[in-house]
Order: sequence, then structure tokens, then C-alpha cells
Amino acid sequence: MTQTLDTTTQAPAQRAERWLADFDEALTARDVARAAGMFAATSFWRDLIAFSWNITTAEDPAGVTDLLTATLERTDPSCFAVSEPPEEADGVTTAWFTFETAVGRGKGLVRLVEEDGVPKAWTFLTTMHELKGHEEPRGPRRPPGAEHGIHRGRETWLERREREAAELGVATQPYVLVVGGGQGGIALGARLRQLGVPSLVVDKHPRPGDQWRGRYKSLCLHDPVWYDHLPYLPFPDNWPVFAPKDKIGDWLESYTRVMEIPYWSSTVALSASYSPEAGEWTVEVEREGKPLTLRPRHVVLATGMSGKPHVPVIPGQDVFRGDQQHSSQHPGPDAYASKRVVVIGSNNSAFDICGALWEHGVDVTMVQRSSTHIVKSDSLMEIGLGALYSEEAVAAGVATEKADLTFASLPYRIMHEFQIPLYEQMRERDADFYDRLEKAGFWLDWGEDGSGLFMKYLRRGSGYYIDVGAAELVADGQVRLVHGQVDHLTEDAVVLEDGTELPADLVVYATGYGSMNGWAADLISQEVADRVGKVWGLGSDTTKDPGPWEGEQRNMWKPTQQEALWFHGGNLHQSRHYSLYLALQLKARYEGIPTPVHGLQEVHHLR
Repeated sequence: MTQTLDTTTQAPAQRAERWLADFDEALTARDVARAAGMFAATSFWRDLIAFSWNITTAEDPAGVTDLLTATLERTDPSCFAVSEPPEEADGVTTAWFTFETAVGRGKGLVRLVEEDGVPKAWTFLTTMHELKGHEEPRGPRRPPGAEHGIHRGRETWLERREREAAELGVATQPYVLVVGGGQGGIALGARLRQLGVPSLVVDKHPRPGDQWRGRYKSLCLHDPVWYDHLPYLPFPDNWPVFAPKDKIGDWLESYTRVMEIPYWSSTVALSASYSPEAGEWTVEVEREGKPLTLRPRHVVLATGMSGKPHVPVIPGQDVFRGDQQHSSQHPGPDAYASKRVVVIGSNNSAFDICGALWEHGVDVTMVQRSSTHIVKSDSLMEIGLGALYSEEAVAAGVATEKADLTFASLPYRIMHEFQIPLYEQMRERDADFYDRLEKAGFWLDWGEDGSGLFMKYLRRGSGYYIDVGAAELVADGQVRLVHGQVDHLTEDAVVLEDGTELPADLVVYATGYGSMNGWAADLISQEVADRVGKVWGLGSDTTKDPGPWEGEQRNMWKPTQQEALWFHGGNLHQSRHYSLYLALQLKARYEGIPTPVHGLQEVHHLR
């Protein structure tokens, strides 16, 4: 009995160890055909810069052949080894592993399935974790801080920081200029600081965190705390599950100081141009009202994938006598008690704003122009995120980095297959809620393939609401719901195409955001924006995410068709996780490490 149990327990380990050893042997022999043959007929290799100096997914043995043919010789991978006990479930062996390349060390995850009686890779994740010789000063490599002994001319920590601040942008130039100081820019700034890459984060607001403080006062994060940690400094264990916006703003401000991020507030980037001959940008900025020219080697636009407000142009906007605001500029309900407000839109911001207005006695009407996916927050936390991002996950040993890598190991091509059953569970669990919403006339959807919220976010960044209560107001009729497109505004009303008039003292345009390459058009030129193409989306050929299939998020966290121009953004989870790979790409370039890019993003759509 004991021997049988031992054999069963060891089978996944033996299978994974044998596969990794054979794979290592094939790569060492430069036998591309043998290595590619170790992947299942339908399989996916997702590489986060370790082999490709790109964020890319190779599909099936043919894709693996292309990837290895282009990268194997210079990558020189080796030392593939299981890093914790593999597991087996439903015919799939899952194994964490470590490996090395010529310039770095990596971590990965493989899922093996039986094909013709032979274990083959179904999904395979490789990620660069650190560059050899350029490891972060953490743990045993942490700086000593104090310099013991007696030394003339010694600088204290404060004196050194003050000197660096005084010289930056004047006597010394940043290697990387990060435009945008929200969570994305701050997370990347922290990574670059730890890697020793001279960088500067600039933002137009007076203080770090003002990007959050300036939003409507009821705003709280809809994602839970376990999903939202920043690099290096996780939130304390008494941090609320859903953090209020001002608390997040204060955290970002303190984080910027503690992580010693070079950060210029009250700084507006006015224009930028790139010289291929000089290999540098010329960026004109205005810092606290004074002009200054910066000459970084790389520019990162970290202005937010939800940062370029889309305000529709509607006839009559110039004659409307009330207030008009995009949701990003809406201050909150205080000034509108007993007023009539029309909110155009039916996604996250629209519901949040409608709920806060109703609480302050405002007569609120929501204009729904297209269907919306809604999921209750509790159901999403328990069913959608609980296995990776929850107190229970932490107790089970799934720390943030492991959760991030597990999530990253699911290729986008098949991610919807994992999401669909989760949202089917949510739909069944909250059936009464959805029934009441539909009886109230609300147009519901579950994504075009039933895959729900997260795939909508990845594909188009819109079209959903995480319900924290405001949907009940629509279901109960306490927030008035109308359908249709807006035709025009009069002096005191919003008029729909069917002639319906909605009296209004305030119109809120909860109409979403444009592609991030709009920031490139504003700062650099439309020509450069078009050279880069559309930012965000997968090419799923669903609404607002036109094909062809891209395999990864368009132009995010990786090289673009414009040399030395990068895009960084997304939610707190993405800002945390992908800032590592973007920072390592920039560090390698700073140190002169060759970074030939495999599979540079093609341009299929301009906006």
C-alpha cells in the first residue's frame, strides 16, 4: 500500500522532471524539431521577454519552431528544473520550474497532457525574472545603508537625494522618461529605481495620487486588495478589501517617497520628437510654469489605458445651459441635490455616479445605448478571483507573485474557455438579480461568447459593471432607465433619436476612453501614433476589438513600431506585474545588452 501511494505521488514529479530534462537536452543540442515536437498539436508557449525580448505567444509546434529558430542560438537556455512539487488534476500535470538564459534567470509554468501516450506541453510560460550581473539589491544583496568609518566629504542619505534631485534634468538626463504618474508610472518608476536605471516620472497634477483624489468622491476600487498590491510594498494586512480613492491616493504619494522614485509633479509634457541618429528624444516640458528640455533615450507613456476621455460631439452642446462633464471630471453629487441629471452610459462609472447622485436626492436618468455585462461584486470575488486573489489563496500559499504568474500562464487564445464556466456559475447564483434587471428593461449581456467581465476588459476595456449596489436602483426603478442614442441637446434637455426629451441640469458623459495612442498623437504626432497603431485589445474580432488575432495586448509593455516609445498602463494588477518586464527590457538596453526583438507587433488598426 505504501509503495503504491508513493508511486502515485511521484508520478507527476517524474513526468515533469523527465519532460524538462528532455526539453533542456533538445535546446542544448539546438534540435529545434525535437523541442517543438514536445508540444501538443494544440499548444501555447507564452514568453515574457526571456526568449523573444517581447511579450508574445507562439501557438502549436509550428509556432514553437518559429520562435526557437529565431531565438535559440542567442538565448542559449539551460538549467530547466522543477522548483516545487508538481501537481496533477483532470489529466493535466502542472509544474513550476526555473531556468537560465545567456543573460538572465527565469521562472515558468508548464502544463503537460498525454498525446499518443507521450507527455507533451499544452501551455508553457517562460518569464525573465532577473538579469545576470544586474540583480536587484534585495534580500542578501540589500544596500548596507550606513557607511561605517570616518570619511571626509561624506554625503548623508539626505544630501545625496537632494543632490540627485537638483541635478536631474539639468546636469544629468534621465535614460527613461515616464509620462504619467498614476499607479502605472509609479510602479514602473519603482522598478527602474531598484534596477539602477536613471529615470524620471512626470505628472501634471500637484501631488502623486491626485489622479485618484480628483475623481468623484464616492469612488472605491472595485478590485480586491489581494489583486492590487504595488511592487515591493504590499498593502498592510489591515488594508480594506476595497480601498477608497483618497486612501489609494495617499498610498501612492507615500509609496513614491519611500521607494525614492524621481518624480516631478506639476509638470506638463508639451511636445516630443525622436532623433534616430542621436538615439534620443527631445521632450519639452513645463515644470511649475517654467519651460525645460529633457533628452531621454526612451519615453514611456503611462497615461492610463482609461486616461484619454472620449467625449461625444453632439449638436446643441453649445446651447445647453446646465453643466456638462465627462465622468473623469465629475466632482461628485454635492452641488446637484434636487437637480435633474442625465448620465449617458451604463458601465462602471455610470453606475457609480448614478448611485452617488441618488443618495443625495438627485433625480437621475441613465441612458443605455448598448448592452452591458453586470456581475455582482461578491460573486466576482468568490468565483472569479478567489482561487488566486483572496485571503484563502494567501493562506493556501498563493502569494501575489505566484498568483500573477499563474494567471499569466493562461494564453489569451483559450482564456475565455476558463472564464465561461465561472460566469455561468455567477449567472446561476444571482439569477433573481438578473431577472429583476431584465424586467426593468436593462439590456444585459455576458460577452459575445459568454466569457464575462475579464475578457471584455482585455478585448475592449469597457462594456461592464461590477455591481456594488447601484444596479439595484435600476432594477427597482429608482434610477430612471431609458434606451437609445442621443440626437441633440436643447437649452435644458437631452433629446434622444426617438424624440424623447430628458430635462437636465447636468449631463454626465460616462462614455469611456479612447486608445492610448491618442496620447502619442497629442504629445508627438499623428504620424507616430499611426505608426504604432491601436493600443489595447487582442484582435478577438468581437465588438470594439477587431481582428486579426494578435495573441497579446496590442503594444502594451513591449517594443512598438516607434523606436524607443513604450506604453504602460492597465489596472493595479497589470501595472504591478508587467512593470517588471518593461523595466527589464529598459535595463537591458541601458546596460548595452543586445535585445533583438522577435515578433514585433504589426499594425492592423490605427485607433
